[in-house]
Amino acid sequence: MEISVNNLTSVLVDEVFLKGISKEVLNQEKKQGSLSIVLVGKRRIKRLNRQYLGKNRVTDVLSFPLEEIGIGEIVICLKEVKKNAKRNNTDFKEELVRTLIHGILHLINYKNNKELKEKEEKYLKNFFEKK
Repeated sequence: MEISVNNLTSVLVDEVFLKGISKEVLNQEKKQGSLSIVLVGKRRIKRLNRQYLGKNRVTDVLSFPLEEIGIGEIVICLKEVKKNAKRNNTDFKEELVRTLIHGILHLINYKNNKELKEKEEKYLKNFFEKK
């Protein structure tokens, strides 16, 4: 399994940590392939959201599956993650992990429903109880 992180922002993030979270979720879901995580600003994610989903607004995460080679790409807007952390009264790291897990679950065909939310919470609880 190959996991890459491409940070296109000036915000420092622990790329090794993000790769570890991703690898653990994918292993537990029994998925193999390549995952690319791209960290971007508001303008870029808004443009991608408009271009690919027809929604002219900023979002926290977009998932682009690559079925022919397995898994895909997740694009995360760090400013939106920070805003969500404030709104949800969590710290940035926890909100970033939640967003990453959410994106991964979408890549492997979970939809916005009860099952996705339950899995998301299970993984989040596991990762933060280990610390």
